[in-house]
Amino acid sequence: MTDSQKTSIHVLGKEIREGERCELRFDVANLHTSSSVDVPVIIERSKKPGPVVLITGGLHGDEVNGVEIVRQIISLGINKPKRGTIICLPVINVFGFINLTREFPDGRDLNRVFPGTKKGSLASRVAYKLVNEVIPDVDFIMDFHTGGAGRFNAPQIRIVKNDPELDHLAQVFNAPFVLYSKNIKKSFRNVTSKLGIPMLLFEGGKSNHIDPQISATAVEGIKRTLKHLDMLSTKFKVTRPRKKPVFILTSRWQRANFSGMFKAIITVNSLVSKGDVLGHITDPYGKFIHPVKAFNSGYIINVNESPIVYQGDALFHITTKLK
Repeated sequence: MTDSQKTSIHVLGKEIREGERCELRFDVANLHTSSSVDVPVIIERSKKPGPVVLITGGLHGDEVNGVEIVRQIISLGINKPKRGTIICLPVINVFGFINLTREFPDGRDLNRVFPGTKKGSLASRVAYKLVNEVIPDVDFIMDFHTGGAGRFNAPQIRIVKNDPELDHLAQVFNAPFVLYSKNIKKSFRNVTSKLGIPMLLFEGGKSNHIDPQISATAVEGIKRTLKHLDMLSTKFKVTRPRKKPVFILTSRWQRANFSGMFKAIITVNSLVSKGDVLGHITDPYGKFIHPVKAFNSGYIINVNESPIVYQGDALFHITTKLK
């Protein structure tokens, strides 16, 4: 990633020059009540040239912890850079956020319609506007997500393999885990990769839930990354990492062999050995109890916190091969 030498950038059709602060409105459509729904896009530019960094949350409407992370960055003033530009878009899918649902009102997953079309579905139009009116001048993106369907993710960065720049940025961010995963077709990460814009995708916590530890981990990671880019204000201190992140080459879901009531007895971040009991599945009548034993040794990077599971449901995400 090279420094931008842009004296002005364009976001949502507005020119923003060095040293300017601007709050714009990311709007695509009204609610069915004709009420407008405007999401603030908060832009802070230093007088000193530097990278243009975009920080986003709420790509899925029920992933409120990502929204909380971006909110904290703004509230604490971390988004006011020593040099360069920081753009914060706290809630991309505001329609899903209003109803605490993953998808748009049209039933589409925004993260499966990129780069979008100008006259397509509602989700497709939002994707198109983001790609064409927000990110053209952006040099680097940090995008914040959570686990879905009641599954709690350990704090982790997701990147593709064989990209030294992303490897280095992930090390700087220093989440406990870095999971190598392919870019999914029509995802935000996939389209930014094709445009040559590096992205760190953060996963942590679960949907419809705010976890203070997950938020703190992400905020510290953002601070470390901005400091690495020489963008963090000197008034903010950065904690020195105690451990280096664990890089995960492969991982696998352990699934339920029975349906019933489920209780995990192991937490995310735990290192387990093959055969360790991770939880139990029971029936509502006290007639059986089935221990769930680890099929291999590794780190637990996701735990299903749902009290009811069915055969085949994903229970634990366990690493199988480390870098």
